[in-house]
Amino acid sequence: MATADAGRAASALNRLGLGARNGDIAALGDAEAWALRQSSQRAEDLGVFAGLPDSLDYLRKEAQLQQQRRALKRDDAGKAQPAQHGKDGKPVNPLARLYVQMFGADLRREASARWQLAARSDTPVAERLVRFWSNHFAVSVDKGPARLYAAPMEREAIRPHLNGRFYDMLIAVEQHPAMLRYLDQAQSVGPDSPLAERVDRRLARRADGQPARTLGLNENLAREIMELHTLGVGAHYTQSDVTQFARALTGWSLPTPRELEQGEVTAAFKFRPFAHEPGNVSVLGKVYDQRGEDQAKAILADFAVHPATARHLSTELARHFVSDTPPADLVDAMVRAYLDSAGDLPALYRAMLEHPATWAPQAHKIRTPQDLLVAGLRAGGIDPGDKPQPWEGFLMRLGQPTFMPRSPAGYTDLAADWVAPDALWKRVQVAEALAERVARAGLQPRQLAAGVIGPALRADTLTALARAEAPEQALALLFASPEFQWRT
Repeated sequence: MATADAGRAASALNRLGLGARNGDIAALGDAEAWALRQSSQRAEDLGVFAGLPDSLDYLRKEAQLQQQRRALKRDDAGKAQPAQHGKDGKPVNPLARLYVQMFGADLRREASARWQLAARSDTPVAERLVRFWSNHFAVSVDKGPARLYAAPMEREAIRPHLNGRFYDMLIAVEQHPAMLRYLDQAQSVGPDSPLAERVDRRLARRADGQPARTLGLNENLAREIMELHTLGVGAHYTQSDVTQFARALTGWSLPTPRELEQGEVTAAFKFRPFAHEPGNVSVLGKVYDQRGEDQAKAILADFAVHPATARHLSTELARHFVSDTPPADLVDAMVRAYLDSAGDLPALYRAMLEHPATWAPQAHKIRTPQDLLVAGLRAGGIDPGDKPQPWEGFLMRLGQPTFMPRSPAGYTDLAADWVAPDALWKRVQVAEALAERVARAGLQPRQLAAGVIGPALRADTLTALARAEAPEQALALLFASPEFQWRT
């Protein structure tokens, strides 16, 4: 393969995909055609999600957990209970123990499935797109009510809509329990809705001095949809637009534990007409007179094809795949393709992949901690196994724990945010840990380096590998090298 072709193949695999496996670069062929095929096909799941609970299953199990916790509290109230201690001698909260008993195995399987798929995927560009959108619609599991639902949201709302219209993905995400829980939408009630009025009447019958109504409008989801998911912070919307949109979203909720216990629920999303604010709303100068669930859907449909959304999504996508500062003509081409296709995602991907800037020598991205670990697994042919704790532990140390950005804005992938001196030292430690897990039989570190980095491999890196005293030391040098730390 000619050097130029090998360079494009390496870029396709390492920057647009999840990282080259040994031999991938030489076998790839036409890199642009390969990337285009990848971007227009469904991300293969290799069967790793088989048997995992869906969101409705988790909601039902949560309802069961609540029943068990109520029973435990009743038992505790009726008689003194001896304190329980773990193996380390520390007191154990029996309520927390119940949670681990019910969900611990599922959460480990969820994490293990993602690591297995990242290491083995034969559709790495599509898989990177899945992870891009999952981070774009970020849910942080450090907020307890959303903990169970981030991974299912990626499976249920992102993957099925990867190659369709942005609007369809948008609806699937905003109606998912993960987002409804994370941004407190399930508790949002229209101030003049039938539910609010009923509570007012009930309080009016109580004695004076009772607390005021606690039901009310929550604007979190409306604000983040506009600021992060669609229009972007530079769009010219007002606080009034946010409030009006929040009114339209009232009623978007989840089944209650009682409904789940009765067994008649068939979906994890539920629209509650009694909580919906009646009447028209005005957002971005347009009046929406639809009723019920359709009102917010109509607003989202307009947001999905708004020019500000086209620019926001194009900029974020180009920044993730091409450069921290993507060229303006690349972003402009993507915006045109998005608007001309009425928000068709494959058209957006194609405009990016067909643009010369995507393949220019100066296009490069830092590997975030998650990228670095996944690329190391793929390059070293490492089986992550069915115990995700070591890999999740590495991510915690490196500052990018899975599904825990601690902000609706998600994780940054700008180089400046990942190259502090302490972070670089931790990357070296992770490189050593990866090197220890690569099979030694027949290992040729310099051949592996050329096979997974390609023409970007520097002479001084090859020299360092040749001088290494042992294969594992050479591998650690490879994984810690600038060529491997960057997606070039």
